[in-house]
Amino acid sequence: NSPPAPFATLMCVCVCVCVCVLYARAWGNGLGRHSTISIQLVGASASECDTIPGRQCMASCFFLLKQFEDVNIYLNSIKAYMYNDDDFNWNHGISLAQTGNFKAAEEALLLVQNEKYKAEYCYISWLARCYISNGQPRNAWELYLKMDTSNESFNLLQLIANDCYRMGQFLYAAKAFDVLERLDPDPEYWEGKRGACVGVFQQVVAGKQQREDLRDVLAMVRNTSNPQVEYMVRIIKKWCNENGVKIG
Repeated sequence: NSPPAPFATLMCVCVCVCVCVLYARAWGNGLGRHSTISIQLVGASASECDTIPGRQCMASCFFLLKQFEDVNIYLNSIKAYMYNDDDFNWNHGISLAQTGNFKAAEEALLLVQNEKYKAEYCYISWLARCYISNGQPRNAWELYLKMDTSNESFNLLQLIANDCYRMGQFLYAAKAFDVLERLDPDPEYWEGKRGACVGVFQQVVAGKQQREDLRDVLAMVRNTSNPQVEYMVRIIKKWCNENGVKIG
């Protein structure tokens, strides 16, 4: 006797997941189309294509193929039914971020309630990237401050430093490069910090950054033993004296 249809569908989905996991373990991250074809067959079948599990299958298929625009089409179609589902919000948030929709991605990721999920580096790094892209670098920095010292916290520092620099959020880029330089005396971190500190100074001169931030800039610059430090300190202090900025 054939099992009931819902049970058959659930079994097919379980088999699909197992195939993907086994493929990934055997051949690394390159899942390829062979490991996703069974998921697509379930999702595209006449009996499942308009059901929530069917659309989840199609979204999973496209997620594995890194076709995130298609992922978002399917996940958006069932979003109203999955509001409190942490797995859904995790996947939807990352997929939205992959397509550059960082505002919606941040909203989705913040819906995740599972503390174990929220402690994973994948979640933290994507949320940090969303914060930075949405003009909230301080929130990204606070994510770092809550982490224990580890390879993951080092990687998050690199993400914050580079993403903030690219977005013109120079104060937090400088903070991240400053810590990176103290952890690893790579000349590239000094160059990044120097550029970010100069960026903060230019923003202050242009009235786009608080003058008080120059105290932090001077402290960070002085953390480095480099012939360029004294010149930078002299220029910043001169401007502060001329413009009545007390830097202590």
